[in-house]
Amino acid sequence: MPPTPRPPRRALVTGGVSGLGLALVRALAARGDQVMAADLADAAPEGVLPAGVTYRQLDVRSDADWAAACEAIERDWGGLDLLVNNAGIAAGGRIEVAEMSEWEATVAVNLLGVVRGCRTFTPMLKRQQSGTIVNIASLAGLTQAPAMSAYNATKAGVVALSETLLHELGPHGIQVSVVCPSFLRTNLAVSLQGADTLAEEGKERYLSRAKRTPEVVAARILRGVDAGRYLILTDADGRVGYWTKRLATPLYRRAMTVPGARMAAVERRGKPGG
Repeated sequence: MPPTPRPPRRALVTGGVSGLGLALVRALAARGDQVMAADLADAAPEGVLPAGVTYRQLDVRSDADWAAACEAIERDWGGLDLLVNNAGIAAGGRIEVAEMSEWEATVAVNLLGVVRGCRTFTPMLKRQQSGTIVNIASLAGLTQAPAMSAYNATKAGVVALSETLLHELGPHGIQVSVVCPSFLRTNLAVSLQGADTLAEEGKERYLSRAKRTPEVVAARILRGVDAGRYLILTDADGRVGYWTKRLATPLYRRAMTVPGARMAAVERRGKPGG
């Protein structure tokens, strides 16, 4: 017997005009879902979004922008089935080099942007007694490499928030998923910020070597969401890192020390880091 067709979903994706967000928007639209792509720009780049996708300017740091988006969705769609909190920025730096302004900017987007999205739409989802929240974290939220304190902390915060909401909102019929991809080929490096040039060189190298495309990762995310999975690990690197940390902790600790030792050696040779 063929599976029952899934009804179209009403979906909002932040960070929706580039990288993983755009790949998710396109994949959802291809399924026949009603999609709103949200991002910082006043208008979406010409020809980027599929036909039928709505664009909305939304700064995830703004309570007013979130409230206006929620009002528009309630008015035009009558509700929401899928909220994807994807917007984020990259940051790196050793703890004594990274500026507090970098910390504040990273927390404002990567963590509080997700908090604001969840806070804004939870009342609507509770009234519906249905819906799904998908928070895009990172493998950095589960395994913490050196010289990425701000990024690691915010992504770990997204993981903790998502687990909290899994238990808190589940009784209201709301599904929560958290996605922890490793490096993939996106323009995240464009947002890479920080005063620590030594750390930034390493992060740019990792990003440039990434093999997975946003389209592949987006398809895996949607399969995980369809399956009702809470933790979605999109690649083998993520699964290896996740389970090594839990089942072979001494091996994990040694591996994570390697990049820190390399940076320490460079510091001892006197290469400037700022």
